Amino acid sequence: MSGLDFDREHLWHPYTSMTNPAPTRMVTAASGVRLTIEGQEVIDAMSSWWAAIHGYDVPALNQALRADEFAHVMFGGLTHEPAIALGRALIDLTPQPLQHVFLADSGSVSVEVALKMALQYQRGIGRPERHQMLTIKGGYHGDTFGAMSVCDPAGGMHSMWSAILPEQVFAPKPPAPGGDVDTWAQELRDLAQSNADSLAGLIAEPLLQGAGGMHVYDPRCLQVMREVADEFGLILIFDEIATGFGRTGTFLAGDRADVTPDILCLGKALTGGYLSAAAALCTTKVAKGIGASDSGVLMHGPTFMGNPLACRVALASLSLLATGAWQAQVAAIETGLTQGLSRLRQQGGVIDVRTIGAVGVVQLDHEVDVVAATNVALDAGVWLRPFRDLIYTMPPYVCQPAEIESITTAIAVAVRAG
Repeated sequence: MSGLDFDREHLWHPYTSMTNPAPTRMVTAASGVRLTIEGQEVIDAMSSWWAAIHGYDVPALNQALRADEFAHVMFGGLTHEPAIALGRALIDLTPQPLQHVFLADSGSVSVEVALKMALQYQRGIGRPERHQMLTIKGGYHGDTFGAMSVCDPAGGMHSMWSAILPEQVFAPKPPAPGGDVDTWAQELRDLAQSNADSLAGLIAEPLLQGAGGMHVYDPRCLQVMREVADEFGLILIFDEIATGFGRTGTFLAGDRADVTPDILCLGKALTGGYLSAAAALCTTKVAKGIGASDSGVLMHGPTFMGNPLACRVALASLSLLATGAWQAQVAAIETGLTQGLSRLRQQGGVIDVRTIGAVGVVQLDHEVDVVAATNVALDAGVWLRPFRDLIYTMPPYVCQPAEIESITTAIAVAVRAG
């Protein structure tokens, strides 16, 4: 049995059927911004689900995975220099109030930890009845049960579990840039007020909602979220797993509105796509509230939290970002995506084209034929992974202008085929 045949019979891939699996393709090499897929070298327009911001086979990240130092040690009762150094780096790179770091092993876990932090904080200040989260429609925060509960309840990917998920409070999707923020703000405030006795926190993906629909919204909405959280005693959580580390044009998406959350979730690009690692940072106020709760401790402890290998490669990735080169790179990508995709606004079947930082999205008026769109994009030398009604790209920051042009050309071809 060939490798691909075995894969088809035995390996589950994300959001696919085991009995009627979607096509998969064999990757045999990855270097720079290119993947070798079944013998064809193509540009990876997805950064391996938004994580490989520096591209592939990066010398500085390769060196961080040196095997002459221990690969793993439990974080319970022990610590090590890579974790300490990473904690310091994250505190230095994020807004000053965020002083405490929980090193998680995936983005979904960091969201679970953030939700627990908000709930335990409310218990610690004597408000255990505050057990719900306020969030916004169109969001996506992960596939574990707590994270699923704050994903879009209808248009998201987890509606089949609605009967057994914690019931949360959903505000309307925020308006696009230049939209009616005042009306939306009043709706959010009214929901917070009417549910104030049961709400523990407010969670959102700042500026750009990811897998829930790639919706870009007005930065002023972040200021409204901060005001509402403060007014009603809610813990504000920003899920920057997809948006952090420069993806939207500022180091954190929250920086665009100069808004600092009480809890910040980071992941994906934290290690440059080399290993799974994430973090949840919180303020001292939150940490003290958790300490005053009935358990007195944060009730979470993944086996691989603080993994030394992951910490070392995360530090190497952050060092590459510290050069500041990402700023010009992301700006150039935004220019190239804006110019290259703008012509699709008049294409039949297209209802919207939007860009922000190193993100370009084409929304269709129908579900994408993923197989057809993927095939024609590969023929054009680009790997795309459309979903729902969206054909989009979040390329590595190191893409050159010609490569961005190739990506937008491939998207145009995929739009016509999808």
